[in-house]
Amino acid sequence: MSRVQLALRVSDLEGSVAFYSKLFGVEPAKRRPGYANFAVEEPPLKLVLLEGEADQPTVMDHLGVEVFSEDEVKAATTRLADTGLMTLTEDDTTCCYALQNKVWVHGPGNEPWEVYVVKGDADNLNKAEDSACCCGEATASDGDEKSTACC
Repeated sequence: MSRVQLALRVSDLEGSVAFYSKLFGVEPAKRRPGYANFAVEEPPLKLVLLEGEADQPTVMDHLGVEVFSEDEVKAATTRLADTGLMTLTEDDTTCCYALQNKVWVHGPGNEPWEVYVVKGDADNLNKAEDSACCCGEATASDGDEKSTACC
């Protein structure tokens, strides 16, 4: 089983946490400075809120599919690469206060999608300067080229 992830960059983190707690009837599963996430059972959704600039409208940061095993990430990587999509993988990366393995692809409008598994909790958020989402060095699908998996 998996669930869709929606990561939003919000200007009012506390107001957004209050709103989404009411909307989905659950409290955040994780809170850190400038960050909150909700693990919503119905509908199956991982909602991530990232603190953005004050007085700016909420924007989509990135999209994802949370899976629950490393084998599912590997299978998604193979499936996506086999369809001809450029895949960027990150293994044992610290992102969104969690240790993760993931694969990134971009849609036709350059919208970033990740398929990822959370391997454990982490205290540090690894973000590249000027990046809107979690980033790190990634290996392209051919295994030879290094690239940034940022949005």
